[in-house]
Amino acid sequence: MSRQLLAMALAPLLGLFILGIGNGFLATLITVRLDAAGESATLIGIVSSAYFIGLALGAMVNDRLLLRIGHIRAYGSFASLVAVTVLLQGLFFDPWAWFVLRLIGGWATVGVYLVIESWLLTSGDQKVRGRLLALYMISLYAAGVLGQLLLGVTDAMGTTAPFMVIGLLASLSVLPMAMIPRVSPIIEHAEPLHPLRLITLTPTGVMGSLGSGMVVAAAYTLLPLYLQRIGMSISQVGQMMAVVIMGAMLLQYPIGRWSDRHDRQLVLIGISGFCVLISAAMLWLPLSTPLLAVLLFLLGGGVFAVYPVAVSHAADRAPAGALVRMSQGLLLINSIGATISPLMISPVMTAMGDAGLFWAFGSLSLFFLLFFVWRRRVRPAPVPVAPFTATTPMSNAGAELVVTEALMQGALEHEHLEDLSDAVSDVDVAEPMVGPPQEDESHITYYDDVEQEGERK
Repeated sequence: MSRQLLAMALAPLLGLFILGIGNGFLATLITVRLDAAGESATLIGIVSSAYFIGLALGAMVNDRLLLRIGHIRAYGSFASLVAVTVLLQGLFFDPWAWFVLRLIGGWATVGVYLVIESWLLTSGDQKVRGRLLALYMISLYAAGVLGQLLLGVTDAMGTTAPFMVIGLLASLSVLPMAMIPRVSPIIEHAEPLHPLRLITLTPTGVMGSLGSGMVVAAAYTLLPLYLQRIGMSISQVGQMMAVVIMGAMLLQYPIGRWSDRHDRQLVLIGISGFCVLISAAMLWLPLSTPLLAVLLFLLGGGVFAVYPVAVSHAADRAPAGALVRMSQGLLLINSIGATISPLMISPVMTAMGDAGLFWAFGSLSLFFLLFFVWRRRVRPAPVPVAPFTATTPMSNAGAELVVTEALMQGALEHEHLEDLSDAVSDVDVAEPMVGPPQEDESHITYYDDVEQEGERK
């Protein structure tokens, strides 16, 4: 990567890293604080879902605001709002007030990601998007790991200190963006493909995106609740959540390379079956701390890999002109799954106890496993058109980062091959003649008709 490109991407990536530390920290912090106050799993799920509702709403409307006021001012406004909502949560405790603050915070957070991702999008063309996306993923996951580890560091500082630290990080993330040249990337208002159109185009991609959103959101918001209720300290909860994110970061690329060598539906079947086994192990095995860490590492690698494999599978079927809108539509589906997940799974934990989380994980994974098996029997997956692309976008602009030069070229070649196949199948080819031609010359007219038909096509 050239120094010029790295210099253009450095400021948004640094802002992302600083903000991401606090953002990953906050989700776990809210869960453990609500549980320590004696709130039910259902109420914790409701408060947690507010953040994802805000993300979904912001993904649909924030680009209009960005177009009006510009990138730098939008970033400052959104980051300041994130800091305010976090600091207010530290000042007083009320679950329903926290619900409202988390909703506003989610809306503002996706605005921050929209600015960062759109800036990265315009930092280079399709030839370098793969490298930009790799840097983006490293920054995001590394920030998530550090954020979880901060949970134990700040626990001894008092009840308000963690919220103050997160507010400070949100404010500090403005500095790198404020120092870049006053040039705003040009973006267009996003119009993702309608969910019904997506279901017609790629049922497997839609269900994979939905299921990934559900399981990943539960991992972020309800897994800390499970860990705390089985007797772990705040510091241990943070360490185990860091292990989950490490698994997501380190195993996503090996799974992606596996999907390049086999049809991606088979890979989705394998991941879903693997998640069923991990859930069963969490329920039935006697869990020592080392074994729990290994299982959570593998679980993180599995559940976080579903979405990028599902998006890559969908891209194998999509026309080149629909790749961007398809990616944006699947991001919306993923957000819907994340929104409903805490609302669905937390009542299961209330009814069945802490183990209800893994009963829910296992049941969801089994459902999607059966769906992917059925889809593979109905319509086998095509040959992958481009190498696997890891995806962790938070906004429509980030979804466009996924459309690399290799993916676009692969989709165009796939369309060309399909056009040739259709052209050949539309022309009836006569069986070869055996022996000398007969006196009847009707075959000459037949071949002439075929030739003329081919010319017209």
